Amino acid sequence: MLITLKERVYVQMNKCFLLFNKDLHKVRTNRVSPDLLNDIYIDYYGTSTALTQLSNIILENNNMLKITLFDISIKNFVEKAIINSNLGLNPISTNSCIRIPIPALTESRRKEFIKIIKNEAENARVSIRNIRREANDRIKNLLKIKEINQDMAQELKQNIQQNTNLFIKKINDITMIKEKELLTI
Repeated sequence: MLITLKERVYVQMNKCFLLFNKDLHKVRTNRVSPDLLNDIYIDYYGTSTALTQLSNIILENNNMLKITLFDISIKNFVEKAIINSNLGLNPISTNSCIRIPIPALTESRRKEFIKIIKNEAENARVSIRNIRREANDRIKNLLKIKEINQDMAQELKQNIQQNTNLFIKKINDITMIKEKELLTI
């Protein structure tokens, strides 16, 4: 029971961290990547489908993404989805391809990205703390119904706090690295 609580807390905190890390990779720094379009979904015959499943996305040159659609009939939907994605991208359509020029990062765009990163980091830290709070509430309940004693409860709380500190430090470290990348381009 106690080991599963420790493991569950660690796994949940790790999921929060991995999700934060994944979201951080979407924020581009000095390199353009097809991953930039990973979260764009298209309504494809009534099903929300990832653009990556409906097309081939490659890096054509340093600042241009090229999308080759498997089904040309959805080109207009793809263009609208890219424009509405809040990534600041304007697709250019050719016969069977969509090209997306990636503008150079301006100082104001960098600051906007840093603000987004800090907001995502704070959301991740809040999620970690919520997991800690829920686990501590669970420990209180176990103590109340006498499934664990005071020493066990204290040990569990210390373990949970160590995990909380570990994951918050990881979030802070990655946030600082990404900010430095954005500022030193």
